[in-house]
Amino acid sequence: MADVPSDAPEHCPGTSSDQAGKSSACQGCPNQNICASGAAKAPDPAIEEIRQKMTSVKHKILVLSGKGGVGKSTFSAHLSHALASDDSKEVALLDVDICGPSIPKIMGLEGEQVHQSGSGWSPVYVEDNLAVMSIGFLLSSPDDAVIWRGPKKNGMIKQFLRDVDWGEVDYLIVDTPPGTSDEHLSIVQYLSGAGIDGAVIITTPQEVSLQDVRKEIRFCKKVKLPIIGVIENMSGFVCPKCKNTSQIFPPTTGGAQRMCEELNLPLLGRVPLDPRIGKSCDEGKSFLTEVPDSPAAVAYQNIVQKIRDYCSSSHSTSNELC
Repeated sequence: MADVPSDAPEHCPGTSSDQAGKSSACQGCPNQNICASGAAKAPDPAIEEIRQKMTSVKHKILVLSGKGGVGKSTFSAHLSHALASDDSKEVALLDVDICGPSIPKIMGLEGEQVHQSGSGWSPVYVEDNLAVMSIGFLLSSPDDAVIWRGPKKNGMIKQFLRDVDWGEVDYLIVDTPPGTSDEHLSIVQYLSGAGIDGAVIITTPQEVSLQDVRKEIRFCKKVKLPIIGVIENMSGFVCPKCKNTSQIFPPTTGGAQRMCEELNLPLLGRVPLDPRIGKSCDEGKSFLTEVPDSPAAVAYQNIVQKIRDYCSSSHSTSNELC
């Protein structure tokens, strides 16, 4: 959890728990006395520091899914490219998938390194108006494994938000790992004072994916995170020759549309499977500029426009759930 100190034992109940400093796990912990006194329940000062840092960022969008392998990083990268296609907009992409950072590869930035400046860490730039930050830039090799417990991952996310010199940014896109645990709690907690426009939920059509995505939607409701909408990725395969659509992942329970109807959420669009998307990610190129007239690229552009419209509307400043 985000309220667990980095030097805490494995089963720390968290500084905000009623058992802080009192449980058996607290025995021998260097923080035991301060936790037992209640002083540790004070708000993390980093939240205010991050709020001040984020005043230069207009819109903050999280890309979430309870399921792995549904295309969160691919969508985050292409959303960033699409928003940055407007030269008047400054876009930043933050990769908080600490254990599986794929953004450097997808953005064609493997081998790049982060540099320290007087105002903090300098992000890596894909284009003049598209900045990227990932733990992948801090590793000596793309094959290095990040074997960290939750508190250390939370500390890294805090550094990304507080210490990176983003400058004046119109859109900050946050790519997250699958699940509803440490990284998700941290990013929501640390940005709580700065305001989050909302989350984009990614799923694929089959029920095994929708089950996990429903948990992610439940997470958003519990932490009062607005949901911009849902995207059904890998939604059929359009044959480039006959133009017929085949369902590679059959929507046996109605797919994302049925789920959105049940949960009263907007379906932002469906992106069909296209092998060229995977190829462009491997090569670090933007699929949207490689084949802009393909069904998948057109679907992306329509979705991106809906996200732009959402951010420019009153919804983006509302604290109410979608």
